[in-house]
Order: sequence, then structure tokens, then C-alpha cells
Amino acid sequence: MNEWPAGWFREQKPGAAPGAAGGSPGARAQPSARMQGGGQAGATGPMSAMSAWPSQPPARDYGGGTAAPPTPARGPLSGGFRGGFRPRRRHRWLKIIGLLVVVVLILVVAGYFYLDSQLHRQNVLVDYSQRPAAGAGSNWLITGSDSRQGLSRWQENHYSTGHDVSGRRSDTVMVLHMPSNGEPPVLVSIPRDSYVPIPGNGWNKINAAYSFGGPKLLAETVQSATGLRIDHYMSIGFGGLVRVVNAVGGVRMCFKTAIQDSYSGLHLKPGCHTLSGGQALSFVRDRHSFGTSDLQRVQDQRVFMSALLHKLTSPGTMLNPFSSIPAAFGAAGVLTVDRGTHLYQLMQVAFALRHPKTTTVPISGSVFTPAAGDALQWDHAQASQLFNDLNHDRHVPKSLLTGSKVG
Repeated sequence: MNEWPAGWFREQKPGAAPGAAGGSPGARAQPSARMQGGGQAGATGPMSAMSAWPSQPPARDYGGGTAAPPTPARGPLSGGFRGGFRPRRRHRWLKIIGLLVVVVLILVVAGYFYLDSQLHRQNVLVDYSQRPAAGAGSNWLITGSDSRQGLSRWQENHYSTGHDVSGRRSDTVMVLHMPSNGEPPVLVSIPRDSYVPIPGNGWNKINAAYSFGGPKLLAETVQSATGLRIDHYMSIGFGGLVRVVNAVGGVRMCFKTAIQDSYSGLHLKPGCHTLSGGQALSFVRDRHSFGTSDLQRVQDQRVFMSALLHKLTSPGTMLNPFSSIPAAFGAAGVLTVDRGTHLYQLMQVAFALRHPKTTTVPISGSVFTPAAGDALQWDHAQASQLFNDLNHDRHVPKSLLTGSKVG
């Protein structure tokens, strides 16, 4: 049974009589009143108690006397976020980055201790009754031995190193002084033919000390001749040098004249070259291309060492894992150090040798002896001044610093 008058919903035409087409005025008023205040007290008509229309809440006042709808909730589709969507995503990325940092740190620390364990350690620096007292700063004995370990038979032929060489020799002997007062480090070359007293073996070339008693006797000989206490020892052989140079992709060197040395097998045209490991070995061994022989060779060795360490410590090598990892493993596996030396100290030396002051121990001339043959004699007055200044961290006069230039 429908209680609504027929046609109540039809729109009343303008100008029509109140009861025409839209029903009677009473029937028209009832639904209108119901729609505006449905369920409110005062509604009249037969449908006021039976209407199926739900009760509507009263309009709210949001200020200013006007009703404003609440702001709709924002979600991903409307350009906003719901329930902390973006904060949760940002928090997840921070966790991932933090985890990566932790993993990298673990790998770096583990790699450091592994490389440190790969260093070959020997009991080189021992106490004896006349060992010099500790001075200012610290002193390193850096040597290059003629060990062929690590070279194949083909490489020995190709690099003209010879085979089955008896005895042990050190073609490179250097003392690096690391001042404690902020002054630049000083690198001093001791020519292998230097005529010095060797403890327990009389006077001979300093190179003979290595043959007589290895690095231990060489260290004692250097300390006795210079008056400096050696705090650290580092040595590398022929094969080790080749391996390190190849690991860093070669070392760039420039030459004003051609080098043609049949003894070392080095043949280079004038200009700049990136030396391979084998070429680098031939270069630091070459002494027959110069009138001053070993005195020029020690300068070439210092120039090459600086160039090599520039390459090793450059951002292009250290920040590139494809260069830094092979270089680090290549160097650690071929270095011999004393028992008290660790990897971080070798890194300090590497940076120090990028820009050191360099010189050769002052030489007064040559001497010939039946036991040693032609040898170099030190200028003992100037040599004593040089080593005393280093021992007390004093400024070394320019006259004692010869520098380094490629021959």
C-alpha cells in the first residue's frame, strides 16, 4: 500500500496551480519537510511515522557559520601517503645502506689483517752490545736483494738476470729517516760498493755484508757505519718487484736519451714509457749505461721508487678495487720485514716516499784493495754531519742533499 500521493515527485511547472500535475499542496509539503528534517519532531503527514528514509545528522558548523566537508584522506593514488608509507620506505633504505656499510667495514678489517699476515717476517733487528741508542724520529733500512725467487726460467733469460747465482747480494741499500718534528722524510742511498767495516769480517764492500750474514748482518753493518739505530727493515727481491709493477699496470717513466743496456736487457727509445715489471727490473739494475756507474743507478732507483709509490697511493689505484686489490696482494706477498713491522707502518712509508728529500751518502773517491777490488770511499766528515743531523731531527744542509735525476 503506497501512502505517497501520486505524482509527488514530479516537478511542478511554473505557473501551474498548486494542485495541478504536482499533487495537492499538503501532499507536496510532506515529502519536502521529510527530506529536510526527516525524523525530526514537528514533521506532519501520514508518512512521518512510517518513512523508510534514514535519519540524517544535523549539519556541522566548521567556523564562520558555514558547513565545510572534512578533508578526504590521502593515499598513493591521490598523491599523498597513508599509514606512514614514505617513512617506512625511507627507513628500509637506511637499513640497507647501514648494512652495506657494516659489510664493507668487515671486509676492510678482515682484508687488513689477512694482508698483514702475508708479510714475510724475519728476526732481522737484534740487540748487540754496540748497537746505537735510539735517536729522534725513526729509521728504516730498505733493501733490494738479487733473489730470483718468483721468476721463471724464461723470465730469467728475458730479463738477463742469470741462473743459479750463488751467494746473496743486495744491489739496493737505502736508509729512510722519518722525522718526528714534521719535517719531510729524508731518503739516503748507500752505494753497494761503499767500503765500510763489516762486524766480524773486517773492511769490505757493504754489499758483502749481505753475502756473509744476510739481512741481519747488513742491518748491523749499516748501524755501525752510520751511527743510526735502525727501527724497521723492508726488503724486496727481483721477482717481487716484477710482480708489484705488473699488479699496478706498469709505471710511467720519461727519458731524455735512449737506453741500450745489453747487461740488463733494457732497450728504450727517448720519451715517456709505461714500464712493465720486467722493464722496471732492468731499469733499476742498469749501471753500465753511465760513466758514474752505481752512483747514477742509485738515483734512478730513487726516482723509480717514488714513481711506483705515486702509482700505488694514487686515488686511481686505491679507489679502484680492480687495481688496489691486486696491488695490495701483490705487494704483501713479496715483502720481507722485521718482526715488529706491520702493514699500517708500510703504508706510512709508502706515502712518505712520494715526496722525500733524497741524497747519496757523501763520497770522497774510489779506493782499490786486493780483497774488495774497486770500492767507493765515504767523505767521513760530511757523512758524519749528515747522519748526526738525521739522528737529532736537525735540518740537513742543502749541500748534503744531492737530489735525484734520471740518468
